[in-house]
Amino acid sequence: MSERALVVYCHPYEDSLVGAARDRVLAGLAAAGHDVRLIDLYGEGFEPAFSAWERAHHHDPPDTKPAIAAHVEALRWCTTLVLVHPTWWSAQPAMLKGWIDRVWVDGVAWDLPEGANNIRPLLTNIGRIVVVTTHGSSRWVNALQGDAGKHLVRRSLRFLCGWRTRFRWIALYGVDTSTAAQRTAFLGDVERRMARL
Repeated sequence: MSERALVVYCHPYEDSLVGAARDRVLAGLAAAGHDVRLIDLYGEGFEPAFSAWERAHHHDPPDTKPAIAAHVEALRWCTTLVLVHPTWWSAQPAMLKGWIDRVWVDGVAWDLPEGANNIRPLLTNIGRIVVVTTHGSSRWVNALQGDAGKHLVRRSLRFLCGWRTRFRWIALYGVDTSTAAQRTAFLGDVERRMARL
């Protein structure tokens, strides 16, 4: 079955390992026949800062916020969300965290009906979230530090899609000391796993 896959890519260097991983993600999704859209946050100059105006109008309808309109439409369109980024300081880069802050807002990702105590997820169209990332440190160091970036996606973003949403974490740990062969193997694994979605 064909998926509508939204790939959100976040890295400042086009020729980085993460950039190569993005290319393999796109190749794998294309090989599987999925409909794919790409958002390149650095490439488009996305503004990650959640402004004072946005905070004051946080509960206003999303159609009153034209700066995020294309991103909102893409989130509502996709059935699979793929985040491609490095892990810095145990989590997502500030640019990607800013995208979450500004786009996953009331009326887009969640709703709090009047009189209710719990938010209601709105991105139920997303049945799968995949993260493709790199870590400078080892898997055990990341676990010791709490895997903050992984938990943000698995526990928080996934909740706004629904608990039936599948989650996959594809990571190269210890990238700072990795060999060329390990990096090549990682890229091949990324493409194969995307092609099997």
